[in-house]
Amino acid sequence: MTKRRSQPTNVNDVKSKNANSGMSYKEVEEYLANTTGGKDTKQYSNTNPATVRRKLESKNSESNPY
Repeated sequence: MTKRRSQPTNVNDVKSKNANSGMSYKEVEEYLANTTGGKDTKQYSNTNPATVRRKLESKNSESNPY
């Protein structure tokens, strides 16, 4: 039998928390692949996730016309 929650999950709250939690695994993986190939990654420990996201989004939007 499945347990029921007393209140439904607030989807917008979860999305907001996820957006503010830093880069996703895939974003980190892509960033490292594009910049260093994974070598000497300690120099990126203070990287701003929002900056990386903007760069990746602009790069993806340029390559995808839809």
